[in-house]
Amino acid sequence: MPYDSRQDTLAHIARVQELMATICERLARRAELHDASKLAEPEKSAFDAHAPERNSCVYGSENYNGHLAALQAALQHHYAHNSHHPEHFENGVNGMSLLDLIEMFCDWKAASEKHKDGSIERSLQINRERFGLSEQLASILENTRRELG
Repeated sequence: MPYDSRQDTLAHIARVQELMATICERLARRAELHDASKLAEPEKSAFDAHAPERNSCVYGSENYNGHLAALQAALQHHYAHNSHHPEHFENGVNGMSLLDLIEMFCDWKAASEKHKDGSIERSLQINRERFGLSEQLASILENTRRELG
């Protein structure tokens, strides 16, 4: 009897579905916990004091960067406790997992919506230089932006 690949293909499909379900579960957990450290000290009081003005700034501007400097202590704590930030890792983006990158992209998109004249396109351009993103990763993030609309 000739080989029939149906069973092998169905097993492969089932395994891919299991792996993707695991990723979805882990992303859902990350979504639940996203930026929870901002709700406790030492972050909360710093963000209370600076977030309204910072969010009214143009992302990447001198004014925005001044607010980042004022938030430095809180941001160091935040980055240490949140792996979706390149600053969490000694080697930046190169230390991140695909799940970290997905959360980072969503964080950048949401943050871009809070800033005066914010746009994810501009955020991707700024952060490409800021974090030394490779051409390949920058393209993947841009492709994701387009796919999500």
